Amino acid sequence: MRLIDEQYIQTPFYGIDKMTECLRRIGHHINHKRVRRLMRQMGLEAVYPHRKRGLSIPDKEHKIYPYLLRGVQITRPDQVWSADITYIRMYRGWLYLVAVIDWFSRYVLSWEVSVTLESEFCVSALEQALSLGTPHIFNTDQGSQFTSIDFTKVLLNIGVQISMDGKGRVFDNIFSERLWRTVKVEEVYLRDYQTVAEATYSLGRYFEFYNNQRLHQALGYCTPAEVYGVAVGTPVALRAPSVPTALTHGDGSTLKTLSFCLDNG
Repeated sequence: MRLIDEQYIQTPFYGIDKMTECLRRIGHHINHKRVRRLMRQMGLEAVYPHRKRGLSIPDKEHKIYPYLLRGVQITRPDQVWSADITYIRMYRGWLYLVAVIDWFSRYVLSWEVSVTLESEFCVSALEQALSLGTPHIFNTDQGSQFTSIDFTKVLLNIGVQISMDGKGRVFDNIFSERLWRTVKVEEVYLRDYQTVAEATYSLGRYFEFYNNQRLHQALGYCTPAEVYGVAVGTPVALRAPSVPTALTHGDGSTLKTLSFCLDNG
């Protein structure tokens, strides 16, 4: 599952057959049936036009809103925000991460982690983000966490327009997908989180770096914080309540050597 996770970030367009062949090339005797089962367990599918499964499972009883961003020019902060969920691997087990991002600046307004896929941690991240501002449009996929009444009523109560990715539109939430690739390559794959508290601490530190120090070529080599227009320093919304003040085993204990090739992107 770790190797599949790393390969998927590099080649998200690989389906079951190519992923199986990649694993065989590095010495794993595995068949396509097991690869299919593991990828489904991880919520991974090759990037091509059809509905994603896994973390974005819709609820047929929830209202689905139309996609509002086709052809829209993003010209200012707080014009469009989006939220998405990804999985974060630990030494044993998995953790789910949700983040709210401003499309114009790539600024991560808030984030939360959870060991389950209930909607509460998504609602918490949304409320934290709204303490910093109010978007004109809020975009998500059609997952049950984002179509739930608890989530949508927070936006509707303050007059925010809700937009949802269309079925088969894998690039409708492209900025969140790019964020996940960056977080995994630059933080998650460098570490083996031993506990949820350790993962939360390290992710919090990374998001502070991402917002306030990491230069983005697409932003003219400015930081997201500079483009979003906030003061230097970590906003309260980025400090998860469960972040410990120190790690029991020391911060450097989880660092490891990369075992795969990264491109310049």
